[in-house]
Parts: sequence; C-alpha cells; structure tokens
Amino acid sequence: MEFHPSQIPIIKTYSITDEKAASESALEMVNLGFENQKGGFKVLMPKQEKIAKRIGFTITTEINYMLRKKNQERNLRYWTYHHDEKSYAIVLISGNVFDELGL
Repeated sequence: MEFHPSQIPIIKTYSITDEKAASESALEMVNLGFENQKGGFKVLMPKQEKIAKRIGFTITTEINYMLRKKNQERNLRYWTYHHDEKSYAIVLISGNVFDELGL
C-alpha cells in the first residue's frame, strides 16, 4: 500500500482562511516545535486556488524563516492534497519524526 499524507498522526489542525491567519499559525507551529512532536501539523485551506496558493506560500516560507531565525532544524517535509470537496490540506512534519514513524 502506498503512503498518503492523511496517514500521518496530527498534533494540531489549523483551519485558515487568509494570509494573516497563516502567519499566526506558522508562528504557533514553530513555537510548539516540530522535532519534539510525535506527529505533524495539518493546515486546512479553502478550495479557491488563488487563496490556497497564498496561504501555502505564507505557511512554508514563514516557518522556514522562523526556524532559521531560532537556529532550529529546518528538515521539514510537507504535502498538499485535496482534503475534501471544500478544502485543500497541507501536512507538515519534521523529516526526522517522519523517519521515526516509518511511514
């Protein structure tokens, strides 16, 4: 059976509708930490392509920037997929935690 990102254990799910909420969620994820978790974070976005692209770009770039600023490991993996008929989802997880899970 092939791996699907929905199989990753989720620590917290964020439902985001705009870029401001994306920035706040990225900060919270970095503060919670990626390395000390036993799963990942899920971000749900509206299925409007233009908005979803902006949210996804904001999440990924701000997380990388904040991790670099705090001198934390930036070995992250993420997947974007169709969550349901109304939402896209991004699942983000530390590369080391992903390897430990053996998915």
